[in-house]
Amino acid sequence: MADVTQGLERVAVAESRICSIDGEVGELIYQGYDIQDLAANTTFEEVAYLLWRGDLPSSAELSRLNDQFVAERDVDDAVYDLVRALPKHTVTMDALRTLVSLLASYDDEMADNSPDANMRKSVRLTAKIPTLLAAAHRAQKGLEPIRPKPTGGIASNFLYMLSGSEPDEFVAKTLDTALILHAEHGMNASTFSGRVTCATLADLYAGVTSAIGTLKGPLHGGANALVLEMLGEIGEPEKAGDYVARVLDGSHTVGSLAPKRIPGLGHRVYKALDPRATVLRGMSRTLGERAGDLQWIDLSEAVVEACEAAGLSQKSVYPNVDFFSASTYQTMGIDTSLFTPVFAMARITGWTAHIMEQHAQNRLIRPHAVYVGERGRVTTPISER
Repeated sequence: MADVTQGLERVAVAESRICSIDGEVGELIYQGYDIQDLAANTTFEEVAYLLWRGDLPSSAELSRLNDQFVAERDVDDAVYDLVRALPKHTVTMDALRTLVSLLASYDDEMADNSPDANMRKSVRLTAKIPTLLAAAHRAQKGLEPIRPKPTGGIASNFLYMLSGSEPDEFVAKTLDTALILHAEHGMNASTFSGRVTCATLADLYAGVTSAIGTLKGPLHGGANALVLEMLGEIGEPEKAGDYVARVLDGSHTVGSLAPKRIPGLGHRVYKALDPRATVLRGMSRTLGERAGDLQWIDLSEAVVEACEAAGLSQKSVYPNVDFFSASTYQTMGIDTSLFTPVFAMARITGWTAHIMEQHAQNRLIRPHAVYVGERGRVTTPISER
């Protein structure tokens, strides 16, 4: 019988120039650049260019890309009409999946898988997804959409479309950095899903829709909302130790997680500290200090300390990107229902980079399953069953 690798863990399915992860030392690289270098010294728009084209842009190249983003931000009135028509209880990720499918119908290049067309579609989707998310979120609250501005970066404009007010510059920069940290992460589940879809020569929109559906799952994109749920249950930093002990002994579970699991801790790849978590931890505390609200970062750090005291770090279980993104987004005032959609707003750049790479060096992805069922069965007439 052939060997089976459950979950395809550590199975290499492609060669890629986009991203490198060394989970043993906690290293994440985009196109040759360390993630902490990018987080400190670039913008999300620069990182989008990097992921798609392989190099950081010059000033002129970045200016052209920003102009393209601005030109593509708004959506057709019919799309806003559909946003308004969606049931109020529609989960934002479901709304996004539906709306991205609708966008395909308005794109004359939808079926064109050439490199140039895919690049233009990548720009369009990266520009429009923040507009879709803000509009869907406001519609759920019975509010009219706010159309995007013709100025400002993606992060700043998204915050504006949520509230109608100009965001604090530091808050906008913090979100911009968070988008960089979430933009790409190798052959994760949603990226793999998108590549599998487009390996059939399906169009880029089909691949992105598939990726969005995959990201919705709590084992991939929903962990930071569970982190916030946990922090709310704990309430005070002094209670973190007892709470963690109850989760680890199985007497309490967090949301939909399996017993003895702390949301936002541990990672399939990282056996060292996730470098993105380090950046987010610092940003979360700085945000809290500026806002005069240290509740969420203090609670988060109390949980980490309790987990370390329980020996989880000795088992290579450390905070991942989801853990401190929860306190970061909460302190920024971003609604919990938007946590995973904001992940998608960032990861669209990585998804589209991988889809373009897949189309450029395509081979149908067709693994097989080892059959473990019965053989030799014979049908009987339905009257005798």
